[in-house]
Amino acid sequence: MGTDETGLITGEDGLVRCFWHGGLEDYRRYHDEEWGNPVTDDIRLLEKICLEGFQSGLSWLTILRKRDNFRAAFAGFDFHQVALFGDDDIARCLADAGIIRHRGKIVSTINNARHAIDLKAEFGSLARYFWRFEPDPSERPARMDYATLRANPTSPTSVRLSKDLKKRGWSFVGPTTVYAFMQAMGLVNDHIEGCCCRQGIEEKRLVFVRP
Repeated sequence: MGTDETGLITGEDGLVRCFWHGGLEDYRRYHDEEWGNPVTDDIRLLEKICLEGFQSGLSWLTILRKRDNFRAAFAGFDFHQVALFGDDDIARCLADAGIIRHRGKIVSTINNARHAIDLKAEFGSLARYFWRFEPDPSERPARMDYATLRANPTSPTSVRLSKDLKKRGWSFVGPTTVYAFMQAMGLVNDHIEGCCCRQGIEEKRLVFVRP
């Protein structure tokens, strides 16, 4: 497997992919099967934005490998259930070695679940709210190469979405965290040009019915 300044690596299967999965099997599956695919499921949207908050200061691989533990700890990220968590649940999560035991991030997840209920009440679904922030094509780079990806950890839209979420009481939703969420949930396609997944994501986006 080799990589170069293009930010692409060629796997043992001969396919060229974005560099960041590093050839690790579980990370490669996440790259191939999840990252960038458009998502409208409210539970998955809440899960991802909360896990991106947990990832702050860590690697996404660390979170990915603990994701099942997070799901068990946070009721599958059913925000109606998580919104009811109290002090006993916080203590339980802080004692759970299978997740990241950071009180602020645990409390933030509960807080965000409560505000997710408000968003659903206002917009009908979390998906309808988040997909309102799909960037206009004029905001997107003409070509998504490695240099562009490295130079843009945020975007004008992620800044706007971050500000709006904070105004609504959400926490651990800075512009970089929000942009990573947008990348993963398919609001943008940031697979690098030449990656074997990029065209497939583009085709899915063409037929994807926005909520």
